[in-house]
Amino acid sequence: MVVIKKAAIVSSLLLTIGCQAQLAVPEDWQSPLYTEGQLVGRIWDSNADRFISEQQLINRINNSRYLLLGEKHDNPDHHTLQKSMLDYFLQQQRVANVAFEMMESDKQQLLDNIAGAGLSDLGQIKAYLQWDEEGWDWPFYGPLIESSYNAGVKMSAGNITSEKMSQVYSSGLPDGADGVLNDAAMEKLNQDIDESHCGLLPESQFPAMVRVQQSRDHSMASSLGDSSVNSLNVLIAGNFHIRQDLGVPNYLLAAEPSLSREQIVALSFQEVAETELSPNEYLQQFTDVKAFDYIWFTPAISNEDYCASLRGDA
Repeated sequence: MVVIKKAAIVSSLLLTIGCQAQLAVPEDWQSPLYTEGQLVGRIWDSNADRFISEQQLINRINNSRYLLLGEKHDNPDHHTLQKSMLDYFLQQQRVANVAFEMMESDKQQLLDNIAGAGLSDLGQIKAYLQWDEEGWDWPFYGPLIESSYNAGVKMSAGNITSEKMSQVYSSGLPDGADGVLNDAAMEKLNQDIDESHCGLLPESQFPAMVRVQQSRDHSMASSLGDSSVNSLNVLIAGNFHIRQDLGVPNYLLAAEPSLSREQIVALSFQEVAETELSPNEYLQQFTDVKAFDYIWFTPAISNEDYCASLRGDA
């Protein structure tokens, strides 16, 4: 893909106690749309209701125990920025575990043994992991896995298997996943399931689809494990999964009573919309819990109306 736009934010040197490290923010955007948008390249602190710098974002993450890095799966800029954040904290030797939505739990044994596999490049890592390239674009996720592998940190498969999904769809939630979300959150999940399927999903299927969503979030939370005060557990997942109001953080809190929501950072990388200039509108707020702690805005990869194509609209 041709790089077309110089980003407003360039690489900066960030100081940490006792050492120096660089947050390598790319100078160019790969996504082609709305690159001139006034939000592009800026970081929104939804709790403070203001924009912050990269340095301020790093400082706030330094006090956390879980870092959830969201994405729109097909946006290359989101993966580049995810890698910048991951590499920074790997350099600080703070990362204890990196979990990936993109790998199902049956890959965990491969991940547990990867340190002794003698892999030397991305191609070998991809082959070793038997990567599902039809489901997940390896050029986006391979570099994140390679960084974690080279740093020698634990990696975890966050998602449920197809077999487990079928069980949840036809039966019920796994232990630890039921009763975590309140009625308002469950109502919102049902609404979002409907919208994400463009209003084409029969209402009778909503409960099963919501159970699958909850099971995935519960699985990702479980794959992160318990984090100590001095370490950081990182999740790479879609933006919907990292939501503080609906997603993985709620299952972390349920499993770890001593944990506070402030120790979980949900950092969402989001595409700007052409006409939406208010950062708060990107939160889709419906309770007093903000969906994301921080939003890092990028250009968009496409303005295609996916629902229109599914419905066959002219």
